[in-house]
Amino acid sequence: MTADLKADVNRRAAALFAAIDDYDEAGFLAAVDALAAELPEDDGDGVFHRGSARDSWGHSDLAVPLYARALELGGLTGENRRRAVIQMSSSLRNVGHVEEALATLRKERELGEDHLSDALDCAIALCLSTLGRDREGLSLVLVALAKHLPRYNRSMANYGRALLEPGE
Repeated sequence: MTADLKADVNRRAAALFAAIDDYDEAGFLAAVDALAAELPEDDGDGVFHRGSARDSWGHSDLAVPLYARALELGGLTGENRRRAVIQMSSSLRNVGHVEEALATLRKERELGEDHLSDALDCAIALCLSTLGRDREGLSLVLVALAKHLPRYNRSMANYGRALLEPGE
C-alpha cells in the first residue's frame, strides 16, 4: 500500500463525511465501508473511518470497539489518531463509561496543544457535566471559546478560569 492511496482514502472519507446529510444511514455506512475496504483490513485509518461512520449515526456501542482497534493497530495518519481518542471517549461517555472517557481525554490533553485542543476540552467538559461537575466543565468551555470570540477574549477566559477559584 502506498502513502498516496492512504492519503486519497482519507481525503475521500473527509468528503463523504462532509456530505453525510445526502445519505440515509445504510447508504452512508456502505459507502464508508467500501472506501475503508480499499485499505488493508488491519489499517488504522480504515478502521477509524468505519468507527466514525457508526458514531455519526448514533451507534456509540458499535463505534467504541472500532476506535479502540484503530488505536491499537496504530499507523493513524495526520489528525486521525487524536480524533480517534476524542471520538472514542465521547462514545464511551455515551455508553456509560464516563470515568474511563475522562481519564483517556485527560491523558490525551497532556500530549500538548493543536487545532483539536478545543474539541478535546469540549469532550472533557461533557464528561465533567455527566459526572455532575458542571462548573468545572463550563470553565473549560468558556476558556476554549474565548480564543474564538471577536471581542472580550481576555475577559471571558478570565471569567472561565475564575469559576474554579474557591469562593467564586
